Amino acid sequence: QVQLVESGGGLVQAGGSLRLSCAASGSIDSTYRMGWFRQAPGKEREIVAAIWWIGGSPYYTDSAKGRFTISRDNAKDAVYLQMNSLEPKDTAVYYCAARPADVNEYRYWGQGTQVTVSS
Repeated sequence: QVQLVESGGGLVQAGGSLRLSCAASGSIDSTYRMGWFRQAPGKEREIVAAIWWIGGSPYYTDSAKGRFTISRDNAKDAVYLQMNSLEPKDTAVYYCAARPADVNEYRYWGQGTQVTVSS
């Protein structure tokens, strides 16, 4: 089992920044892939960025490229999402998720943290 707890959401004006944190615990290991997803009201959940727990290059969806940065701190068992130049369209509940390397679907999810960007 893996437990994920997000933090760092909040209300920010357009153009501002937020840093989301995801604290991981349990049986997570170096083969896991970590992802940040978001779900806006009335829309489907979508991936924003992803990174391997150890090594590899990060992945970003087109809307996140150049504005968001995913990173990890293996010593702290944490994954972060630095979000800059935020826009009202980034308003959503943001989720941290994890999956083993041999599984295609993300298996473990956090409770989510609300990000609201005002215009």
